[in-house]
Amino acid sequence: MKHAKATALACLAALCSPFTALAQTGDGPIVDEPAWQLWHPPAVTPVMEQMDAFHQLLLWIMVAVCLLVVALLAYVTIRFRASANPTPSRTSHNTLIEVIWTTVPVIILVIIAVPSFRVLYFADRAVEADMTIKATGRQWYWDYTYPDHGDFTFSSIMIPEDEIQPGQKRLLEVDNRVVVPVNSTVRLLTTGGDVIHSWTIPAFGIKKDSIPGRINETWFRAEVEGVYYGQCSEICGTGHAYMPIAVEVVSPERFEAWVEQARQEFAASAPAPEAGATRVAAR
Repeated sequence: MKHAKATALACLAALCSPFTALAQTGDGPIVDEPAWQLWHPPAVTPVMEQMDAFHQLLLWIMVAVCLLVVALLAYVTIRFRASANPTPSRTSHNTLIEVIWTTVPVIILVIIAVPSFRVLYFADRAVEADMTIKATGRQWYWDYTYPDHGDFTFSSIMIPEDEIQPGQKRLLEVDNRVVVPVNSTVRLLTTGGDVIHSWTIPAFGIKKDSIPGRINETWFRAEVEGVYYGQCSEICGTGHAYMPIAVEVVSPERFEAWVEQARQEFAASAPAPEAGATRVAAR
């Protein structure tokens, strides 16, 4: 019995562990971090809000379909059991039933398709972006370019486990975060520098492949200040698990101050891909 309980708890932990939540860290900003939560992280962008609403719709449709199937199975099992039907029916066709089981799935698919296409088109690209950021996936870290703010570029590399400071998230914290202003529409251009990667932030509702030789586009508008984490979601090699994404959403004033500092820090020197790659690959 003890082993059974331990196994059940371990399974529950494994199911819960991938999910995240937004936590208030004292008087500091909201932080998107792993938590014991069986749901999506709270939406902080319009795209994720629509995805959440679509998910709710799909959930109730699935519940209704499952209940209908279970009810039909129960009815057939009881109504047409051998003891109640010693002489089975030889009916092979029923026009009404065949029309129903053809039209009802079509209606359900239409109900799903309309909001699905709406979300796909809404998430496709920004109509009027306030700024643009280019993310380049590399083995195994990210390069970021701010073309609208001086065209500076910097590398964002995971902080090794033995260098993690109190309050930092293991396997999620980076040396240089992406910084964006709150309530600003950000156009994200992403590509791969070597193999296919994928730029993913669950709280933003973003998962966009970074493909060498191709520029993919998406967008987000973070409506809550804080720090939001993601990871490469395309298996890209042995260091795939060690190229996290950290986006810090700040006030416009703090963003302008950060831009001035970043111009001086990053504009003068190009990123050092080989050194970054070696450091990450060694972990």
